[in-house]
Amino acid sequence: MTKILLLSDTHSHLDKTILKYASMADEIWHAGDIGSLEVSDSLSSIKPLRAVFGNIDDHQIQKEFPLNNRFMCEDVDVWITHIGGYPPKYNVNIREEIKKNPPKLFICGHSHILKVMWDKNLEVLHMNPGACGKHGFHQIRTMLRFCIDGKEIKDLEVIELGKR
Repeated sequence: MTKILLLSDTHSHLDKTILKYASMADEIWHAGDIGSLEVSDSLSSIKPLRAVFGNIDDHQIQKEFPLNNRFMCEDVDVWITHIGGYPPKYNVNIREEIKKNPPKLFICGHSHILKVMWDKNLEVLHMNPGACGKHGFHQIRTMLRFCIDGKEIKDLEVIELGKR
């Protein structure tokens, strides 16, 4: 079983609470708008980090992380991108690929809106952890944590970090 902490849109912000939850995970996944290499360096010093760059990330972060990160976690096909859209209105840049070859778990950030939903047409679980940084229009900072156990995605939990 792999314990995942999923976050997005840090916009260069980390605090003790985020780091506390990071230390309890087996892996940390970041869905873009990291903001600075200090954030990714801090997270990766705690646990293995899988991340993508977002629209505010500079060339240094873009050299370090891909636009799309598709990988297997145990028996779950995972795809992380920053601007992904929502079922069934996926971003035009990924729409055809996701229809041709859907992952089991599709993760994006960008909207700063926490959302978990099932795409019944493609049989894909979509997750957006909201934003855990202090920049943006969101009112409450959020993250997600969950477990992957073989083919199962389970024990999903919303973590509220307080007002931005």
